[in-house]
Amino acid sequence: MLNFTAIDFETANNSPASACSVGLVKVRGGRVVDRASWFIRPPAGHDDFLEWNTRIHGIVQSDVTHAKSWEQQYPDLVAFAEGDVLVAHNARFDMGVIAGGCAATGIEIAEHHSMCSLQVARKTYTLDSYRLPMAAMAAGFSGFQHHDAAADAEACAAIVVHAAGFHGVPTVEALGAVTRVTINPVRARVEKPKAAAQPRLSRRPMVFSD
Repeated sequence: MLNFTAIDFETANNSPASACSVGLVKVRGGRVVDRASWFIRPPAGHDDFLEWNTRIHGIVQSDVTHAKSWEQQYPDLVAFAEGDVLVAHNARFDMGVIAGGCAATGIEIAEHHSMCSLQVARKTYTLDSYRLPMAAMAAGFSGFQHHDAAADAEACAAIVVHAAGFHGVPTVEALGAVTRVTINPVRARVEKPKAAAQPRLSRRPMVFSD
């Protein structure tokens, strides 16, 4: 059956440990059955909110002041996913956020595998751009608030469900095989908990999820 969890993070700055929000969408049998999203308080040393990032997603420091920390919330993320393949648009970014958050807070990363919906879209559609809004539109999903983590996760899920139907396959593993998109394990980062200040407004952020 087509079972997976779509995921999207927004970050406060260019540190992969600076997740400030996450959106999660659970798919069972090709249908969305559950959704979750929440703010995350980034760990010390990774918690500066760059103007560039805020301009993109609209989240500011005061939004996360009373949010739970990464180490408090990561178990909730793991429990929601239930061991699913994690699907994200530019999965390298989002899986890097998971690895970065765990490394920066000194907690053990759970066993995860991921698939990139950006790569799936490239092997499924013929588009001028494969950014999330364009790929989602090709999948029949449009009008969502881009860079809202919950909405982006929903759009990502729509792409994979549509692509599986387009290729006539019943699972994410079969979709990976037919599109030659690898389902990869998420590797832990070898990094000690970090307390150094991050670059400020003069720096552009790391590449976003799409």
